[in-house]
Amino acid sequence: MSVSALSASSQNYLKAVWSLGEWSDEPVTASTLAARVGVKLSTASDAIRKLTDQGLLEHARYGAVTLTPEGRALAVAMVRRHRLIETFLVDVLDYDWDQVHDEAETLEHAVSDFLIERIDEKLGHPDRDPHGDPIPRADGTVQKPHAVRLSEFGPNKRARVERIADDDPRLLQFLAGNAIGYRTVLHTRPPAPFSDTVEVEVEATGAILPLGRSATDAVWVSPVS
Repeated sequence: MSVSALSASSQNYLKAVWSLGEWSDEPVTASTLAARVGVKLSTASDAIRKLTDQGLLEHARYGAVTLTPEGRALAVAMVRRHRLIETFLVDVLDYDWDQVHDEAETLEHAVSDFLIERIDEKLGHPDRDPHGDPIPRADGTVQKPHAVRLSEFGPNKRARVERIADDDPRLLQFLAGNAIGYRTVLHTRPPAPFSDTVEVEVEATGAILPLGRSATDAVWVSPVS
């Protein structure tokens, strides 16, 4: 089955289940799925039952919501659409990285599988989107980078930004304004006592910036020697 055969609503639910588990080990529940999709719990519960009946989800009563193998394949195909569109908007149409998420949310339901493959070819088969998230390959494989939240990385280390969550456009604007993006190299410094911040030096500019928890939880990094 192609994702094009699904309704936009079903596409959204499958993509949301996969995305919620991509960077978290927490189980996906009907409540967290409803919050992610932006609907009432009762609406999400009805959709979960429908997709379970179609063999795309599994849901134990009051338990976690998981993808079946077919559901996962369709969910990953939607994620591939979304991230390739984001990359196309930035690389070809000169969008800013904080502008592309909502555009891609709309366009991903309208494009054909053929167009997505042409976009992939035009872009040279990229493996990461503008925020650093891995772009699934056409065969459904995903090469997830080894990375941890900046909150957990520790001071006095050199780090490369591997991905930045794209939920908050204002955070993306703030980070871009301070020259922090995908693959930026940072030096972590000891924070002020009791401040609950992470202080970083941007290697390319030498600028020093304290980042609060909402920012450091959204930035994922890997060590650089």
